Amino acid sequence: MMEPWLVYDGQKLLLWGAANAVFLAVVTLLLTHLANYARKWKQMRGIPTVAGAFPLLGHALLMKTDGKEFFQQIIQYSEEYRHKPLLKLWIGPVPLVALYKAENVEVILTSSKQIDKSSLYKFLEPWLGQGLLTSTGNKWRTRRKLLTPTFHFTILDDFLDVMNEQANILVNKLEKHVDQEAFNCCFYITLCALDIICETAMGKNIGAQYNDDSDYVHAVYRMSDIILRRVKMPWFWPNFWYSMLKEGKEHRRNLKILHNFTNNVITERVRQMKSEEKGRGDYEKNKRRAFLDLLLNAVDDEGKKLSHEDIREEVDTFMFEGHDTTAAAINWSLYLLGCYPEAQKKVENELDEVFGNSDRPTTLEDLKKLKYLECVIKESLRIFPSVPLFARTLTENCEVGGYKISKGTEAVILTYALHRDPKYFPDPEEFKPERFFPENMQGRHSYAYVPFSAGPRNCIGQKFAMIEEKTILSCILRRFWVECNQKREELGLTGELILRPDNGIWIKLKRRNFNES
Repeated sequence: MMEPWLVYDGQKLLLWGAANAVFLAVVTLLLTHLANYARKWKQMRGIPTVAGAFPLLGHALLMKTDGKEFFQQIIQYSEEYRHKPLLKLWIGPVPLVALYKAENVEVILTSSKQIDKSSLYKFLEPWLGQGLLTSTGNKWRTRRKLLTPTFHFTILDDFLDVMNEQANILVNKLEKHVDQEAFNCCFYITLCALDIICETAMGKNIGAQYNDDSDYVHAVYRMSDIILRRVKMPWFWPNFWYSMLKEGKEHRRNLKILHNFTNNVITERVRQMKSEEKGRGDYEKNKRRAFLDLLLNAVDDEGKKLSHEDIREEVDTFMFEGHDTTAAAINWSLYLLGCYPEAQKKVENELDEVFGNSDRPTTLEDLKKLKYLECVIKESLRIFPSVPLFARTLTENCEVGGYKISKGTEAVILTYALHRDPKYFPDPEEFKPERFFPENMQGRHSYAYVPFSAGPRNCIGQKFAMIEEKTILSCILRRFWVECNQKREELGLTGELILRPDNGIWIKLKRRNFNES
């Protein structure tokens, strides 16, 4: 029989060996990361950068955490370095290059290889999973091919009924502000957009315009804010640590509300469809099809249907991407038209030519005729792009603007700064819808204006967005004249996931007098 002291010493040796192995593995991993970091630092040393970076921490300590201050800081940097082709920042040990020149933006957005969204988008994954926004590689290509027919004009025509109905509810709610003091229009527009996206995405009428107190509405709003705060604070990044914090617990609580809502809607929709197939349901009576219905019936090249989780990913993605962006575009258009009455008068004349003094629903044929209104929306998206910046993680080394950029770098396209390049947009702060007349767009770089991104990963829902924006704006402007005395510096721009006016958009409404039109 082995002596007890020998067993004890053997156990100690085993534990000591295991501890040493773990220690060596950790040290090796750290040294590998440090070597990789040092290599990138050396390779990208020549790229223009902001002074004050610290080893490993980079510029993290210099960056503002407040949404408004952070956005203003980034824009200030882009203006200071406007004469440079690009700008480098280090967020901790991660290199980031800011792009605001059309020629350099083109290099990234046209690439069929640089299609990975920034690693910072991983913080959206608990909510959106691996949907179209966050997925990459073969999954993204398969899903994109599968979903593209969903946004065909013949299908969008069905969605137009919902847009008209909700736009009418909106203008009726705005009636109480006619000839009254200025009011903040942002919340009204956002609730309307939320009702539209819920009904078109899920076939669910949540009545947000009548009941803005629902848990789901609050969860949608709050989740975006929580995610952005986490992105900007590296100490919130580790999941284990974050889950124990107050903010992590709020994240989990809102996530449960969002997923439960979507799961319940999908389950109910499936039940209705099965009842219809058996011939005893009333599902067929509702001829209006939602995005969810199209997903439930979609099959890939191999004839496979999407799973429940796949469908939830895409519905949640559509909800996330499809309401705040369009609401922002409509709000900014109203703001600019209220500030530029001569442009609003041109819109008014165009609307009268198409609709006269009728309040009939808008059709797709009507929307095609509203060419000046479309230019207004495009110019509004130039000055105030709904998504002021977006990013890609570079999957291989590349050259941009004459500089070598390392694999793993975050390439951030500053849409807000790109759209203000005086080379392509003289007097960039001036609101001139005529910039988007066909004759005035000739010779302009095709990547100088990318409000819906561009290239292989451009926004799949941009036609949907333009139809919704034109429908709602035409409905409002057929009934009201908009005035706004708010100066740009009073807006308090906050460039979070969406470009918002921190202080709201305050407008006055007057009823249109058709006899004087």
